[in-house]
Amino acid sequence: MTRCWAVVKYELLWNIRKKKILGVVAIAFALATLSFLLPVILSRMASRPLNPNPDYVVSIGVGIGGLGFFLFAVVTAMNSISGEFESGTIVTLLTKPVSRTMVFLSKMFAAFITLLLAYTVLFVYTAVGGAIVYGPQNNLHLIVLTLLGSILSTFVWAAITFALGSLSKSSLIAALGTFGIFIALTISHPIISIFSNQAWVLNYIPGNGITGLIQDLGRSISSGTDNLAANLLTYVLHPASEVTFYKIDALNLGPSSSIELYTEPLSLVMLRSMTVAVVYIVVFSLLAWYALKRAQIVE
Repeated sequence: MTRCWAVVKYELLWNIRKKKILGVVAIAFALATLSFLLPVILSRMASRPLNPNPDYVVSIGVGIGGLGFFLFAVVTAMNSISGEFESGTIVTLLTKPVSRTMVFLSKMFAAFITLLLAYTVLFVYTAVGGAIVYGPQNNLHLIVLTLLGSILSTFVWAAITFALGSLSKSSLIAALGTFGIFIALTISHPIISIFSNQAWVLNYIPGNGITGLIQDLGRSISSGTDNLAANLLTYVLHPASEVTFYKIDALNLGPSSSIELYTEPLSLVMLRSMTVAVVYIVVFSLLAWYALKRAQIVE
């Protein structure tokens, strides 16, 4: 355990020294600030009072969205393994009395701690800012669930980055490969979700998934792995709700252009997205571990 913790501390110190992480944290704070200040600015420009919103904090989460999760994942994981090969420190690291499996698990745990600390600070900042702007907040005890969902969403992308970095031994390939996957899925998701009869496949692909509507709440949700926090929270507050999914009839863009595809219980949507996220994390983590385990080390 002492040896494992030594590797964790080593990785945490490496993460702290990464200027990229500091840059992403700064961007995250800027996005969180914009999320609760922009409505204030717009309301004053329109000379309209800003209505209190007691559910703002639990609905907004960390306030960084799927792009924020992706950025945190990449800067945390892109050179966690590949950087060791590029700098040659992998030789020194593996000469210590610690197995490669322990090294890998320690790096994963360090990534988890890094995300936990960063998101906790962001949540506190958002909670304070939301209370100042929108008044007293409800259900703040559920922030823990939002934190869990946000970390799981981020770890889907982190596991992909770990796997690409471990296979290629290149931080650049790890970052660009994950970025390419993210961009491709971001562009294709809304097109398939809105216009295709086969949109159900998006439930099993990382990203936003399918956009549906909770009729009794008048609220739209997305079924993908990037929305675990929001879906988990909505389920806890409204466990009996159902989600209806639609597509757009491209040949009929009038008032009745929306075509109902199917309706599912919110519990199923939430459970499926959680399961898909865990499966991706496990599969890509095992791939990264196997690549590290089989890697040839040249001194």
